[in-house]
Amino acid sequence: MGRRIAATLRRTAIHAVPTVLGIIVLDFLLLQLMPGDAADVIASESGVATAESMAMLRQHFGLDQPVLTQLMNFLGHLAQFNLGFSPRYNMPVVDLILQRLPGTLMLMVTALAFALIIGIAVGSVMAAWAGRWPDRILSVVVLLFYSMPGFWVGLMAIVLFSVKLGWLPSDGDMTVGAGLTGWAMIADRLRHLVLPALALASFFVAVYARLTRASMLEVQRQDFMRTAQAKGLHPFLIQLRHALRNALVPVTTVAGMHLGNLLGGAVVVETLFGWPGMGRLALEAVLARDFSTLLGVLLLSSFLVIVANMLIDLLHAWLDPRIGAA
Repeated sequence: MGRRIAATLRRTAIHAVPTVLGIIVLDFLLLQLMPGDAADVIASESGVATAESMAMLRQHFGLDQPVLTQLMNFLGHLAQFNLGFSPRYNMPVVDLILQRLPGTLMLMVTALAFALIIGIAVGSVMAAWAGRWPDRILSVVVLLFYSMPGFWVGLMAIVLFSVKLGWLPSDGDMTVGAGLTGWAMIADRLRHLVLPALALASFFVAVYARLTRASMLEVQRQDFMRTAQAKGLHPFLIQLRHALRNALVPVTTVAGMHLGNLLGGAVVVETLFGWPGMGRLALEAVLARDFSTLLGVLLLSSFLVIVANMLIDLLHAWLDPRIGAA
């Protein structure tokens, strides 16, 4: 098992280096096609937009240099684990991202957990009752979640749970000025987390439910399932230990592929719920033409996706030893 883990880590690292480098170069060049720069935004906000002040700002932030020179400077700083300086926030990009990273990680992990737990549970029920009324009812519900965009689900959740019922807050990640500590603070943070996590997870719940149902129905037709039934095992154990475990391999594979979509959806959800995370930071960086910050967010997002896929590979090796042996 240790050798399989080491081999998986080594293979992922070999693939990750050229992938990240290609992402950095491509993102940098694409961002150069956007009209305007940080100097335009800063000058317009300050009301001082003379040609001399614009030239000074561009020279101060290195925006007057050729594109290739800017790219080489960025790669040189990156080799020293330096993501540069944010002209919009007037602070290092690393410090800025580290302030927002915990919020996005908390939101993504919670949303992915909701999507997997609810989706696998619903898909298992649908597979166990395939063709009967529970399967038909849940199929309609799943189709509704699959068809509704996350921001609409979030808006309806705010109207219902925040405006009408008053059960959950609809903005921010904590109650400002409450001065809560200990378990009270944790409970307050969790109450703020529920609605944005469910809004972000709603689409993926439908995907994982349908995929779990299809995978379990496929596994149930295999010979080893009939062998387990012939041995007289309890139907619940057969579904849990044999059908569900083998059906989880495609589900976890798709979950790893959806991490990039989760990061993209976090931009909308964090903006809708006022959640302080990297999604909102990326949107603010685009509006402010703060390409240094945006490149840092894109780079870290790519790294998170690669690490998550590595963990998915390790999970596959545990779920199906044949994969690790291969």
